Amino acid sequence: MFKILTLNHIAVEGLRRFPRERYEVASEISHPDAIILRSHDMHDMDIPETVVAIGRAGAGTNNIPVEAMSHCGVPVFNAPGANANAVKELAIAGLLIGARNICDAREYVKGLADKGDALNKAVEAGKKQFSGFELPGKTLGVIGLGAVGVEVANAALNLGMKVIGFDPKITVRNALQLSAGVHHAETLDELFQNADAVTCHVPLVESTKKMVNHDRLALMNDGAMLINFARGGVVDNDAVLEALDNGQLHTYICDFPTAELSANPNVVALPHLGASTGEAEQNCAIMVAENLKEYLENGNIRFSVNFPECRLPRMDAHRITIANANVPNMVGQISTCLADAGLNIEDLLNKSIGELAYTIVDVNGPVSNETKQCIRSIDGVLTLRNLGPPVT
Repeated sequence: MFKILTLNHIAVEGLRRFPRERYEVASEISHPDAIILRSHDMHDMDIPETVVAIGRAGAGTNNIPVEAMSHCGVPVFNAPGANANAVKELAIAGLLIGARNICDAREYVKGLADKGDALNKAVEAGKKQFSGFELPGKTLGVIGLGAVGVEVANAALNLGMKVIGFDPKITVRNALQLSAGVHHAETLDELFQNADAVTCHVPLVESTKKMVNHDRLALMNDGAMLINFARGGVVDNDAVLEALDNGQLHTYICDFPTAELSANPNVVALPHLGASTGEAEQNCAIMVAENLKEYLENGNIRFSVNFPECRLPRMDAHRITIANANVPNMVGQISTCLADAGLNIEDLLNKSIGELAYTIVDVNGPVSNETKQCIRSIDGVLTLRNLGPPVT
């Protein structure tokens, strides 16, 4: 019986992926095997030593101590792309809101106390101040061409916009999904120099903190728009407010309100709505639940932010998995321990990413406690899980 601790409300469609006969799932549970969450901040949490996996029903993992979990050999799973359509729709809405001054226009109408013909006259008299511009022919810069960025870029092309994308680490999978009409910028400066609007779709890591700053905003065409439904920290708010005041920026549309931003009439700050649709929450919950289940039962890793993708089909054999430091001769030492125990390796898969590696080994018989201790004693081994034969 696996125990799953939930730290937030998780869509029931995802939780149904855990069969009741093999899983106990609750918001209060002792000695959990895994944790599934959305926005709960785990950085100050005492994470039980029994936890072997963490899954976030969303893309970003800033609320999870990923580095600490890596040192413990605990993979952290996320759900990249599961909320891509929801964020894409909001980013496109942001373009339209900024281009047509929709929010200011709505507030103007709400403030009118007139009725009948007087109201009609006030509407006609006031509409000129909200005159906007159309998107076709304008250039959109898309920072980050992951699952969301690709969808935004393709959608903007369909609206008649020119699109420039920047992502030096774009995956083959995403590159194949990206329209050929998207121009690839060699640098961020090139993107900003040519953009009438910029939208951000990158995680918040050290290299992306305040990547939208004074210098880059100064490169943009006058009256440009900035859209941020990624993370608040990728934008320097002080630089944005200055650019709004001097007319460099026309509008800033974001999902991360602050008192200073909300007080500026040229800022449209929303309450973190990026993935707030029933469909996105359901998709994220299903995706992360399925990957957690596959890891717990079969040891396979897919969509982990700290461990390599590593999937080996189950056969009629006993399986062990090892998370370890990416150092030479690790597989050789593991194989020696198994050979000394008289176990034959039926299949083996070893993958690495950066300083971490992960190994799946199928052997022809049960692995004794003595053999497991032999493997655990190898310098660099972080965790060993004995999954036994496949569940039937």
